[in-house]
Amino acid sequence: MFGYVTPLKDELKVREFEAFKAYYCGLCSHIKQNFGQLPRMVLNYDLVALALLLDGLSPNKAYVQKRSCMVHPVKSKPMIVNNEALDYAASMNVSLAYYKLLDDVEDERNLKSEAFASLLKPYSSKFSPDVVKVNHLIERELKNLHVLEKNKDFDSIDEISHPSSLIVANILKHYPYSFENDSPELREQLFDFGYALGKWIYVIDALDDLEKDMKTGQFNPIVILYNHEDLSYETLVKKIREPISFTLLNCGYNCSHLLKALPLKRHRVLLHNIINLGMMDKYNKIISPCAHHCKGGK
Repeated sequence: MFGYVTPLKDELKVREFEAFKAYYCGLCSHIKQNFGQLPRMVLNYDLVALALLLDGLSPNKAYVQKRSCMVHPVKSKPMIVNNEALDYAASMNVSLAYYKLLDDVEDERNLKSEAFASLLKPYSSKFSPDVVKVNHLIERELKNLHVLEKNKDFDSIDEISHPSSLIVANILKHYPYSFENDSPELREQLFDFGYALGKWIYVIDALDDLEKDMKTGQFNPIVILYNHEDLSYETLVKKIREPISFTLLNCGYNCSHLLKALPLKRHRVLLHNIINLGMMDKYNKIISPCAHHCKGGK
């Protein structure tokens, strides 16, 4: 997960944006409390959105306190404290970063990733027993993704994005705490929502990195699937604009549709903003260079 799932600030009321920041600071605080200072360096906005969703289904009230931190040592900031959803999001944040670094080391023999993974390794022993099952799923699907990317053995964007989709789907489905009116049906709804969101994140990241990856020769699924003729970036973006946009917009629609059906007790307006406005804003900003090239702009 890469920090693409964020609100569109201009369309939020002040209190709504303050609520988002309180959860963001709360996630940072929960990482420090549960794992220590160093893992706060891998803080990811996407996990804030997932925490808001999970907390919105929780029967428990959220508590806010003003606290100072390493980034803001003088002025205290409102943050959510003692929160089950943020506890879980903190574990998932560290887990995703740790296993992704291990995958990078295996994939690229990246010394920087190897060094940081070594620094994070002691913190992996601090995962609670409740999240071990999900950690195994994350590790397994990242290995599956590694094999697909290494062998370039895939025929569609759906196939290559499947492991990432399953990671987000299972993070939501296997939340270790109880929801209000919890049920197998609700857990499957969360799985479907996470699957669509995970695919959107994978594809938007590939599109965002496309030009850089073409210059450096790094792996990019869009290149493997659509650039058999060794096209220039400008020509390739014309070719892929329609199919990639269809995938992204379809994932966004599915997320929006599934969000409406979830029995949220709170955060509906904020989550609506993130899914319907924030994600679309990210899409428009990333796809805009493609539109520029497609029109032959200078």
